[in-house]
Amino acid sequence: MVLSFWELLKVIFLGIVEGITEWLPVSSTGHMLLVDEFLQINASEAFKEMFFVVIQLGAILAVVVLFWKQLWPFGKEPGGGVALKQKTVSLWLKVIAACVPGAAAALLLDDYIDAHLSTPTVIAGALILYGVAFLVVERWNRGRKPRVRRVEDISYADALGIGLFQVLSIIPGTSRSGATIIGALILGVARPAAAAFTFHLAVPVMFGLSFLKLLKFGLHFTGSELMILLVGMVTAFLVSMLVIRLLMSYIRKHGFELFGVYRILLGIIILIYFLA
Repeated sequence: MVLSFWELLKVIFLGIVEGITEWLPVSSTGHMLLVDEFLQINASEAFKEMFFVVIQLGAILAVVVLFWKQLWPFGKEPGGGVALKQKTVSLWLKVIAACVPGAAAALLLDDYIDAHLSTPTVIAGALILYGVAFLVVERWNRGRKPRVRRVEDISYADALGIGLFQVLSIIPGTSRSGATIIGALILGVARPAAAAFTFHLAVPVMFGLSFLKLLKFGLHFTGSELMILLVGMVTAFLVSMLVIRLLMSYIRKHGFELFGVYRILLGIIILIYFLA
């Protein structure tokens, strides 16, 4: 089956939404579920449940490309041999430590979340709650000097603490990046370092979640389903390349209050729409 031009446009639009919202602390999954309420792609519910997670692999590949030097643990010795970069290895070990709480929560609660909490009301509530949290944390941080300014200076205890905050993101509408950034700011990590660690943390987390969703769905795709997945991922990758650069530039001079206000307003609009 060949995708129609209209269906292709819908998939591209979803890829754009994913590429923008995956990195901004506004909940990509929440936005994707909400967009699907108004602009549904012609696919089964089982496929769409998988698609809304696996499309994020395109966004994650943008992190791999942009942060390749920081993420690749192997370097060259003066004599031409291969050596491990100790700082990179240490960073990956901290990322793994931060992944443990979220991985355990996802394995235990994934089916329950999909069945009971992927609703517009829950998404709206999470958007508002964590929007308020951003405003409160940023206000609390004014005049408070960050304890950790560089991503490589994040300790194992900090990484585990950030990982515990990431558990909150299993609720649709919370935002994985939002939960981890709030946690990092509370722990005293500077905004650029908090964002960078969040990007690094996304790589194993989203590869793991995508693997689970693919395993649950199976690897038997129709031609149109495979095209939907590939177009969505490529679009998300290209948009993410731009958004990550813009976000890192923005947070060097500004806080996250704007995103907090956006979340609150969007949550209120969603509640009014669906309750009315």
